[in-house]
Amino acid sequence: MHPSVPARLKRPRFMRLLLVQLGFIVFTMAICAVAAGAAAAISALLGGLVCWLPNVYFAWRTFRYQGAQFAQNIVKSFYRAEAGKFVLTAALFTLVFVTVPPSNPAFFFGAYVATLFTQWLGPWLLREPQAT
Repeated sequence: MHPSVPARLKRPRFMRLLLVQLGFIVFTMAICAVAAGAAAAISALLGGLVCWLPNVYFAWRTFRYQGAQFAQNIVKSFYRAEAGKFVLTAALFTLVFVTVPPSNPAFFFGAYVATLFTQWLGPWLLREPQAT
């Protein structure tokens, strides 16, 4: 009989998803710059960042704990991270519309929604590669 060894679970590869989202923001910004100019690109950048920054906060807060001994802390961190993400999103929307109103709200909200849709890629980006 083998001595029991605690399981070491790997953390999800959330950085890959965050980098894909950031790349998508840059891609969307470039398309908007070509299609409608620099003002539209800035609107797209702001919209993408309003979506991306709360996701970065959520990933940072959520994956701080690991292991069964921290089960309660893990659950608490999920709730706190989700609440913080919601508050941060609302604060960023307010900050953008009060300080730097987007020149084109369609590009702003389009980039926000497009960046939000990249989260659908999460199951593919967060899974571990198959061992060969």
